[in-house]
Amino acid sequence: MNQPDRESTDVDVVVVGGGPAGSTVASFVAKQGGRVLLLEKETFPRYQIGESLLPSTTQWICGLLGVADEVEAAGFQTKTGGTFLWGASPKPWSFTFATASHRGRHAFQVERMKFDKILLDNARRLGVDVREQCAVKDVVSDPDRVRGVTYTDAGGAEHTVTARFVVDASGNSSRIRRHVGGTRELAEYFRNIAVFGYFEGGKRMDPPLRGNILCAAFGGGWFWYIPLTDELTSVGAVVPADMVDKIQQDREAALTQFIGESPMISDFLTDARRVTEGPYGEVRVRKDYSYSNTRFWRPGMALVGDAACFVDPLFSTGVYLATYSGLLAARSINSVLAGQVEEQRAFAEAEFRHRREYNLYYEFLKAVYDTHQDETSYFWTAKKLTGGTASEADSFSYLTAGLGAGEYTPVDGGPGAPDAAARSRGRGPDEDAAMRAFWQGRTEEFTTEHHPDPNHLRLDDGNHQRLLRTIEEGWRARPDRLTVSGDSMYWQEPEPEPEPETAISAPAPGAG
Repeated sequence: MNQPDRESTDVDVVVVGGGPAGSTVASFVAKQGGRVLLLEKETFPRYQIGESLLPSTTQWICGLLGVADEVEAAGFQTKTGGTFLWGASPKPWSFTFATASHRGRHAFQVERMKFDKILLDNARRLGVDVREQCAVKDVVSDPDRVRGVTYTDAGGAEHTVTARFVVDASGNSSRIRRHVGGTRELAEYFRNIAVFGYFEGGKRMDPPLRGNILCAAFGGGWFWYIPLTDELTSVGAVVPADMVDKIQQDREAALTQFIGESPMISDFLTDARRVTEGPYGEVRVRKDYSYSNTRFWRPGMALVGDAACFVDPLFSTGVYLATYSGLLAARSINSVLAGQVEEQRAFAEAEFRHRREYNLYYEFLKAVYDTHQDETSYFWTAKKLTGGTASEADSFSYLTAGLGAGEYTPVDGGPGAPDAAARSRGRGPDEDAAMRAFWQGRTEEFTTEHHPDPNHLRLDDGNHQRLLRTIEEGWRARPDRLTVSGDSMYWQEPEPEPEPETAISAPAPGAG
């Protein structure tokens, strides 16, 4: 593919965008000795939506990045699960990641200004050349591959930088994604629009649900209600796209009307006031939620995070898919730079896994949007999609925690598995340790009003191992598949499958 060598380029990788996707891929490449330039058009901290995170990001990926302790100590609101006023049930129902507040058993509701800066500052510490107030104008390419970018710095001067790879992590409004080819396809099923703002003084649910995200359906759509601090709450209404004209005429009036149509949200905001100053002072709008590019990469360039695809905000998968796709891209880049895997094969593996996650959550959300069903139906859908033998509630828990990829758990013996056994399945001791605490916390009761019996809903290691094997069997079916290195930073060839044992029959009576 006429790939440039290291000496002929200014850097190994240019990352466009400093959000979670960009800082993740930049950090993981820099950790392996790559020369990385990250260009961010704004100055951090800056506002961003997407505040409700999943354990797969805050524990496993942040653990690999080396910022899990910093995130834990940042004072973010602990999120132990979610509460839904949804479906046929007239009462709210809840799920939990675990019942005890212990590292690994929860996620966080974060102010993205603070969370994103933690990740970007960590990239700097790892050796990434981070340049803020630098806007990428175009990519440098020829018919064979992308070879760099042009950008304008804070003073208005224009620069060209050459690179072996360009990673577009510039979000849903990316101006350079078209250079990978293909088109952006909007998912008709999720053609929604969101109008949202921030309130002080809103009510909180009683412990242990106090930090939960609340998703409340109403006649015209559904609300998110995210407690960011003791006082600050993110509140947004997701409604059909045909409401766009009404919302654009007067965003605040539209949000106020939707709040009035939801008795639960109205009650929670009875004594609250909307924030009208500072970064949270606007009523904002986002539309065309669900989309996917038909291509995620071309030689020399890859899309990650929202530049590639986005599903829907209901189960808070945005930052998870951003950081996971950043890890996938970093594995591909690291493997190619090290001369271990050919470029096409490395990025095909990353795209396969990225699309699998997108499609998994797309189908899951499509089923959950059928509000004529109850939570039992949603649990069974999760079980069907994961394809495992775990209980329906366990399967729901895997997906809502961001564990659908099946990459995050200790294997061959459950939590604390021997390092050698973990490595034999493409896992390493660092990766195992990063998620060990998470799984030690998941044998607690998965609470919903519908299933109060903790024995019915216990997440035992055997169930999880069966689910993981089912997921891995799908990957094994691909003849050119790759597996993950022990430190999670590279692709590698899969271990040879053991030959089936051949039974030796006893000679027939009277035989020679």
